[in-house]
Amino acid sequence: MRIVLVGPPGAGKGTQAVRLAEKLAIPHISTGDLFRANISQQTELGKLAKSYMDAGNLVPDEVTIAMAKDRMEQPDAENGFLLDGFPRNVSQAEALDQLLRTEGITLDAVLDLEVPEEEVVKRIAGRRICRNDSSHVFHVTYSAPKQEGVCDVCGGELYQRDDDSEETVRKRLEVYHTQTEPIIDYYKAQGLVVTISSLGPVDEITQRALEALKREKAGK
Repeated sequence: MRIVLVGPPGAGKGTQAVRLAEKLAIPHISTGDLFRANISQQTELGKLAKSYMDAGNLVPDEVTIAMAKDRMEQPDAENGFLLDGFPRNVSQAEALDQLLRTEGITLDAVLDLEVPEEEVVKRIAGRRICRNDSSHVFHVTYSAPKQEGVCDVCGGELYQRDDDSEETVRKRLEVYHTQTEPIIDYYKAQGLVVTISSLGPVDEITQRALEALKREKAGK
């Protein structure tokens, strides 16, 4: 299957992308991973992207699209892929359509992870990270440490990242609504959108997504 995964920050896209890609035996193609890989390998696209980033500018769509195109042409993506973080806006979605048409392939589904805005704020603003090891992550509501402000694993101080503050989360949601959410209507016009709730245990959400994708594929 060829899938685009969309949803607001805090919807659990990263977690579900990894799980779904594994279950469907297709590569998970994340824009963040693409940028890191191209920059660390010092590819021409990576050098170009880094030049924009070092100057404090956004990387142009055409560079992101070129990276995605290169990744989708790798042998492991021959039978499908799951795109996470791309396309990020309608112009990127149009470019992706054009690219796929050139290759003679089409998307099978656009999976929209739906979550109420206040839940997003609660999920992200409640995160606490260990200063000693950023892989030690807690949540004031969902996975609170035994002692407030102290990491259960190593005893390090827990803190809230600046970009996890409620104010910043609401700004990120504004950007999502303005720039990314319009691609849902764009793909709805093509009959590709499958919307599922991103509330509940992780395993349940994964199963919900797999069943919805299966129904979508069977209906074509």
